Amino acid sequence: MYTTMVFKTTFLYFFIILAYRIMGKKEVGKLGIVDLIVSVLIAELAAMSIEETKDSILVSIVPIVTLVVIQVVLSFISLKSTHIRKFIDGDPRVIIKEGKLQFNEMSKLRYSLDDLMSQLREQQVKSIEEVDYAVLENNGKLSVFNECKDYPLPLIIDGVVDTEVLNALKKDMNWVLSILKKHQVDLEDVFYAFYTKNKTYIIKRSELN
Repeated sequence: MYTTMVFKTTFLYFFIILAYRIMGKKEVGKLGIVDLIVSVLIAELAAMSIEETKDSILVSIVPIVTLVVIQVVLSFISLKSTHIRKFIDGDPRVIIKEGKLQFNEMSKLRYSLDDLMSQLREQQVKSIEEVDYAVLENNGKLSVFNECKDYPLPLIIDGVVDTEVLNALKKDMNWVLSILKKHQVDLEDVFYAFYTKNKTYIIKRSELN
C-alpha cells in the first residue's frame, strides 16, 4: 500500500508540473478565477488518487488531462476573441478615478470599502486621498497609481472598442473613426490603443509581425 502511495505521489508530482507547463502558468498569485478553479480541481483529483490506493492512477490522470485540454483550448479561444476573454477572465475595473471612489463599480463587483482599505494598506497607502487611480485587476489584485494625472485608458483591444472607456471620455464612435483615419489604420488592424495626455497611441497588428 505504501509503495503504491509513494509511486502515485511521485508520478503525480511530475505529471502536474508538466500539466502546468503546458498551461503556461508560472505564479499562483497571478492566477485568475478560472485558473484557480482548475488548480483546486487538479489538487483534489491528485489527492483522491493518492488516498485510493486500490484505484488505478488513470482515474486521476484522465480528468486532469481533460482539464488541461479544456484550459489550453479556452486560452487559445480567448486570444482570438475579446468577448470570450472578458466572459472567462473578466476585465479590470477602475475603483478610484482622479482621487474619487467609483461606488457604482464597487457595488457591481461586491467590493467593499473594507476590502479596498485593506489592499491599500498592503501597499503602504494610508488614505484614499493619496491615490489618483486604483484598478482592480482580473486576479483580484489592486493596482495603485499615485500622482498619475494621465492614467492610460485602454481604448481598443484586439480591434474592439471599449465602450465603457469611450463613455468615460464622453466620446463616440465617430471620434474613434476620425482618429483611426488620421493614423491611416483600420479598426481590425489595431492590436492595442490607449488614450493618455489627450493623445491616442496605437499599436498595429501589422507592426507585430
